[in-house]
Amino acid sequence: MGSIYKRGNIFWIKYYRNGKPYRESPKSKKEADAKRLLKKREGEIAQGKLPGIYFDRIRFEELANDFLSDYRINQRKSVNRAENSVAHLKVFFEGMRVTNITSPVIQKYIETRLSEGAANATINRELSALKRVLNLGARQTPPKVERVPYIPMLKENNTRKGFFEHGDFLALRDALPSYLKDFTTFAYKVGWRVSEITSLTWNQVDRKQGIVRLEVGETKNDEARTVYLDDELKEIFNHLWEARKRNSKLNPNVFLSEKGNGQIQDFRKAWNAACRKAGLGYGYKIGKKYVEKWQEKLPSGPILHDFRRTAVRNMIRPASSNGSQC
Repeated sequence: MGSIYKRGNIFWIKYYRNGKPYRESPKSKKEADAKRLLKKREGEIAQGKLPGIYFDRIRFEELANDFLSDYRINQRKSVNRAENSVAHLKVFFEGMRVTNITSPVIQKYIETRLSEGAANATINRELSALKRVLNLGARQTPPKVERVPYIPMLKENNTRKGFFEHGDFLALRDALPSYLKDFTTFAYKVGWRVSEITSLTWNQVDRKQGIVRLEVGETKNDEARTVYLDDELKEIFNHLWEARKRNSKLNPNVFLSEKGNGQIQDFRKAWNAACRKAGLGYGYKIGKKYVEKWQEKLPSGPILHDFRRTAVRNMIRPASSNGSQC
């Protein structure tokens, strides 16, 4: 099937797969090394495998581009997070042969990211992206990855476990600017994700029936969701509808920005100011300087995502125990 020859003082081997010739060298002056490599390649071909030299030609960035292309083709909602993870991975793995991405190399990547101050949860998202990058390569026809290495995951100890007591919610809402009060009340009661609330439009609201719907494909898990409004939320939606009619330019969004010309974008500074005013901490971390400035004086504060856990708890609790109509 193959042959051994020399170029200068270095031995080379030549073999065939499906009539296509392959040439490679063990980069050795010893003929025994060439014989071992040729025997290995002949064994791979006899088992129907691609010769290892094929995988040596694949670089990380080729697999990463395939991974991002898969996200875009399938219209995955977390494509921005995937792009961010790949950007960090490329700093370390760009130009690296796929056959050189081994568990010890991945361990060095983890150590590098930890030394840069990345949180365990952040590194785990990047490792999950790396795992999918390699798995997609292994499932290609023909495959681009022969074997996916073991990828260790870190223990996450920075998971938030915050809840809002009803009194804290009322204090925070009172301290918020007027355009965020209704938005915050809805978030507190239904526990939806921020993006689901900010993008909510009037064609998803049935005021007559007192129902708000998210259709299939509009949620993170692509499952439909329906919320029945209580009396307070019905009043809020009626108030917002009347305000919309008084506006000279109709806007499709339910909850509008401070200027009233589109959906709410970044509300974190207003939220943090309200948290401090209500004595609840500093809220969101906005930049390294901001955190250093306020962490010395205030405890870590709540974020709007805490409403998700709080809403589920309030739905289980009797209404009398949480002061809410949910």
